[in-house]
Amino acid sequence: MKQTVFRLLKGFLPFYLFTFLPLAGNASTTLPISGKVIPADHPSIQYIGRICFDNPRQPRFTFPGVQINARFTGTSLKMMAKPQSGYFMVRIDEAEPFKVAFRGERDSVATLATALPKGEHLVRVMYIIEGYELKPDFRGFVLDKGADLLDAPALPERRIEFIGNSITCGYGNESIEKTDPFEYETENHYYTYAQLTARNLEAVAHVVARSGIGVYRSYDGPKTGTPDNVMTTEYEYTNLYDRSERWDFARYQPHVVCINLGTNDLSTNNYDVKLLKQAYKRFLKQVRGHNPQAKIVYLCGSMLVDKELEIAKKTLDEVVEEAHKDGDKDVYRFDFTPQTGDLYYGASWHPSVYQHQKMAGELTAYLRTLMEWF
Repeated sequence: MKQTVFRLLKGFLPFYLFTFLPLAGNASTTLPISGKVIPADHPSIQYIGRICFDNPRQPRFTFPGVQINARFTGTSLKMMAKPQSGYFMVRIDEAEPFKVAFRGERDSVATLATALPKGEHLVRVMYIIEGYELKPDFRGFVLDKGADLLDAPALPERRIEFIGNSITCGYGNESIEKTDPFEYETENHYYTYAQLTARNLEAVAHVVARSGIGVYRSYDGPKTGTPDNVMTTEYEYTNLYDRSERWDFARYQPHVVCINLGTNDLSTNNYDVKLLKQAYKRFLKQVRGHNPQAKIVYLCGSMLVDKELEIAKKTLDEVVEEAHKDGDKDVYRFDFTPQTGDLYYGASWHPSVYQHQKMAGELTAYLRTLMEWF
């Protein structure tokens, strides 16, 4: 049995990771459904992130960080999704968040809350893993008979987009064994530097991220690059590895875009720095073209070390300097503190939840000053 966060009850992970809503749970069930069914296309359901609505009653998504929010009345709440959609984090009102699993072949309904006080409540649901293999979709809520949805909650005005790789996804952050392999059970995007920073700054966040992806060369790819499997390709689409819908960038215009790519490009000592720099520059123009008013920040870290870390920093410094010379003054650089193991490692040497907390603290402070978000 792999070591996950749930094996640390006597260890050192934050208490909030184990504090579940007293009157809520993550038990899944199947039909028949008792209660008032609220379909996924109900106008009072609020969606955040890259989501395809080609079937409005089964909106589908693959990127972590997709959110589904709603205000409702009644004393209970269930959620419906495609069986084997994967893992979600759920928060009811101001209680502690908890994880919900749709993993079984027939699991299509999960109970999120029972015996709530009568009155109005707010549910916030976030998809917390990479869904390009599972192809999840959301199918609505189930309320008490006689209960209903209320107007959707107001969203924060501040908007961020995070573009990244496994670090941004949260690969292995709920594991404490650096030798553990990738498992959906130990990936939790809710506790990544990206979402922690967004919550710290009271901002909305869209996420475009996938483990192993690079800007010119994905993990262990040929020195010449992997043009069909890099972020410059995937950034254009609503869902990862799905060419059925191009993303409409008018649907979401961030105030700041944070790009954390390069770790995979510089992996396995089979890279070309010249090609990396060219790709960084092309991608900057690509992101700028879709987000003309945003500030763009190239991030570095926290997994790179030694020679590769210096290459990444030097290359990004040059890209930003050249962008400024070409007239784009709203491009910036930020370096995370490299991880050393003092805050433990997640699976496959990835940042632990503690390392993500440190990263979030650093990025929050930087963006607060850059954006004047005080």
